[in-house]
Amino acid sequence: MKPNLSALLSLVLAGACAGALAQDATYRKDIRPLFDKQCGECHGGPDAPYYGEFKDNEKQFTGKKQGPRMDSYADLIFYVGWPDTGALMRRLDDGKNAGGKAGNMYRYLGETDEERQKNLGVFKAWVGPEGWTLKRWEARGSVPGISREELDKIRVKY
Repeated sequence: MKPNLSALLSLVLAGACAGALAQDATYRKDIRPLFDKQCGECHGGPDAPYYGEFKDNEKQFTGKKQGPRMDSYADLIFYVGWPDTGALMRRLDDGKNAGGKAGNMYRYLGETDEERQKNLGVFKAWVGPEGWTLKRWEARGSVPGISREELDKIRVKY
């Protein structure tokens, strides 16, 4: 599946202009403060690599406990919609959507399971209850790639 520019723009505009949406979570009000507190140490700041640099040198950065930069709205939606579709959801998921195996970043959502569940709920509300998918842009193994209809359900309000 090749990137469809109009579908990607629709995704971004749907998130940025979603005033009439039922969900209330926004990047500015909810996600950014939560991200700064729970994720910013490894995924933010001037030393965090951008998406392309991280992908080209992943072992080097993970060895230094540095993840890809996600400290802006534009950078973070790379890992929701495209090009690394569903990565945020796969990494933060508690395992209820993946046969019981939590994502490798779920544990960083809080000190207790209660706090992790609360913070996961904030991310899920931001993405949209029907938009939370673990699918990638393209099929991998027995998991199909994300469909246009599934992309349309992603809500990432600024």
